[in-house]
Amino acid sequence: MLFAILVKTPPVYLHFHMYIKKQRLLTPGPTPLLPQALHAMMGSDMHHRTEDFRKVYKSVLAGLKEVMQTQNDVIVLVASGSGALEASIQNCFSPGEEVLVCTAGKFGERWVALTKSFGLKPTVIEEPYGGAVSPAQVEAALQANPNLRGVFVQASETSTGAAHDIEGMSKVVRNSGALFVIDAITGIGTMPLKIDEWGLDIVVGGSQKAFMIPPGLAFLSVSEKAWARMDTATTPRFYFDLKRERKNAINGESAWTPAVSLLLALDEALKYIRNLGMDNLIKNAQLLAKATRAAAKALGLELFSGNNPGSSVTAICAPEGMDSSIIVKEFRNRFGSIIANGQGTMKGQIFRVAHLGYFDFPDLFAMVAELEIILAANGHPVEFGRGVAAVQNVYAEAALTKVKEPVAV
Repeated sequence: MLFAILVKTPPVYLHFHMYIKKQRLLTPGPTPLLPQALHAMMGSDMHHRTEDFRKVYKSVLAGLKEVMQTQNDVIVLVASGSGALEASIQNCFSPGEEVLVCTAGKFGERWVALTKSFGLKPTVIEEPYGGAVSPAQVEAALQANPNLRGVFVQASETSTGAAHDIEGMSKVVRNSGALFVIDAITGIGTMPLKIDEWGLDIVVGGSQKAFMIPPGLAFLSVSEKAWARMDTATTPRFYFDLKRERKNAINGESAWTPAVSLLLALDEALKYIRNLGMDNLIKNAQLLAKATRAAAKALGLELFSGNNPGSSVTAICAPEGMDSSIIVKEFRNRFGSIIANGQGTMKGQIFRVAHLGYFDFPDLFAMVAELEIILAANGHPVEFGRGVAAVQNVYAEAALTKVKEPVAV
């Protein structure tokens, strides 16, 4: 009966783990690892200046172009995603140049800090956490200042669960002289990003997100417009020299010592994504995000970015009077599930559950069931099964076909 009634006065819930407690990673990065990619890493006793490695490296570069659906060159760097963000500035801009930065969260603020650190002069369009900058705002800024040399934005603002309208922005940026630089570290694999069709000049990704392997690799697609800009950019660069990497990549080599184990893993992950289809990987994230939003509403919880939600992560407001840190700790201590707290000014106010990469509906069924128990244990009225049922309904609507009437024989 306990699991069928509305909990009004919650009982005392001990931290009882049965006998086995597995750790489950439910964060927006790192994300769960693809098993065959993890296995491939064991073959990393390979010298990087041999033909065996060159075949792997060429396969990775070709695979990235295919899954990112672009004819532009894709460059791989040994770094976290932030290294590729930095490289985009070093290679394409000069100190003193004016640029436009769109920010509506913690990672938008990173763009502001990066541009300033390299001596650029950013005009900042700032929206509150949970919001998004509109294409109209970008258009107005570009019209007001024709000297802007670049536009920087997040595709998916993981700190809040919001997404920007990259297609809408591209229509106003591509007709200007500015480069359009997108942090798509959690956008790739969770939302459409038509790099060539939309004229996206630099699109940055990272290995530990939808690509299902450990942190340590960053990559970026680079348009011909961006390559041409590098001929006149004067910001110093050495390790993150994209033209040097491009030249070496022709022969299947990196300019510097590569992360061999991660490249072997990425090669396997790219095979998996190609077999699955990038469009299906995106649909998977979108369905999980839709189901999570439905579950949150069914449990009486408020979505943080309800007006412009993305699909990489769902940010949910903690119930009134409850610190979201409690929910994060309860997930870890009770169930071994690792979710994310809010970042920046939202720490303690929201919790975040990821959908990008190697996640499926059974992961979500379990997470929502855990959330129901955690909320009940901390005094929030819960009808057990209500949130899980919301997830089941989304799954059923998307995946189940109508049963045909049996044919008489």
